[in-house]
Amino acid sequence: MAVADGVALAHDYATQRGGAERVALVMADAFPGAPLYTTLYHPEGTFPEFGPLDVRTSPLDRVGALRRNHRLALPLLAPAVRATPIEADVVLASSTGWAHGFPTTGRKVVYCHAPARWLYQTDRYLGPSRGSGSGTAPGGMQRRVAAAALGVLAPALRRWDRRAAHTADRYLANSTVTARAIREVYGIDAEILPPPPAMLPVGEETPVEGVEPGFLLCVARLLPYKNVDVVVEAVRRTPGARLVVVGDGPERAALEQRVRDLPRVHLAGRVDDARLRWLYRHSAALVAASYEDYGLSPLEAAAFGRPSVVLRDGGYLDTVRDGVTGEFFDAPEPDLVAEAASRALARTWDSSVLTAHADDFAAAKFIARLHAIVAQERTTATGAPRPAATATAEPVPTERPTR
Repeated sequence: MAVADGVALAHDYATQRGGAERVALVMADAFPGAPLYTTLYHPEGTFPEFGPLDVRTSPLDRVGALRRNHRLALPLLAPAVRATPIEADVVLASSTGWAHGFPTTGRKVVYCHAPARWLYQTDRYLGPSRGSGSGTAPGGMQRRVAAAALGVLAPALRRWDRRAAHTADRYLANSTVTARAIREVYGIDAEILPPPPAMLPVGEETPVEGVEPGFLLCVARLLPYKNVDVVVEAVRRTPGARLVVVGDGPERAALEQRVRDLPRVHLAGRVDDARLRWLYRHSAALVAASYEDYGLSPLEAAAFGRPSVVLRDGGYLDTVRDGVTGEFFDAPEPDLVAEAASRALARTWDSSVLTAHADDFAAAKFIARLHAIVAQERTTATGAPRPAATATAEPVPTERPTR
């Protein structure tokens, strides 16, 4: 791969370990040497692979509390992005709501993981209100405060967000669901470019102490819309089933309270890649009940020859083949999850079919397309203006593509 020349990368904030951060790292591999602009960088909270990169942060990064909890910076992120211009021929922005707004001197290509959930899917992002509304139930007060803050900030942020979206010369979407949302929210048609699984079987593996093979695995940040509590309750209702949950977040305390009487559930928190590889390889199946715009974790499981049990919704429709690489359930309800998990555990899965499915989303294909897009934009930057992205992008398929 050639060293990046005139290309810069952008990402919302490098403060956590999630699918968007994995994709940003793949982009960095595609364009080695390219600087990566972001609002906040918390090395201890995100993947260590960000360490060797040329990470350039906004002034907000000087405040330690914001690095450790980027949600506290919500009112400040748009001004911070506006105040951080990027000089490059082409900027490739990995965005879930902020990086698409960085001012640029050249062409801007936005790779959108999802239009901002906190603006357009607020109830799903915050999760259901708990208890009687007094704020005394786990997470109740936190949800009330967050909802009140978003109620005040959302109108101005939506205006900023839509203006920012239309500063892009080209929009890419990670899935059919995201492309549809981009069209609905911004009026922009986006090319669909699925990202690759980043966690692959090649690499060191370290056993997780106290965990025996044959468990169900849930890999998710502990946020309300991830519905990890639903997965826990499903395991409670599945005799003999064991569950390992990988991830951390605001719902951690509530989940710890929920599993105090359920030793079959192990909350592993954040784990390094070597332990995550071991968990994927020694799991019986992945379980995911979250509303996702792209179903990345089932592809990672498939790369290890493991099936997935997932919600029949969103990005999972692009990355799971019903009855071939996984089992679907129709709603995030414990009984439905338990039934689907039982079906998956009772079946014999063909690992070669699963790994071949993951290969269809290989990183080499993703990187080759990014290189081609950036080359096209660089040519446009030095030649005649290209028509706007809304007129040239690949139309969104009306049906789910067959993999």
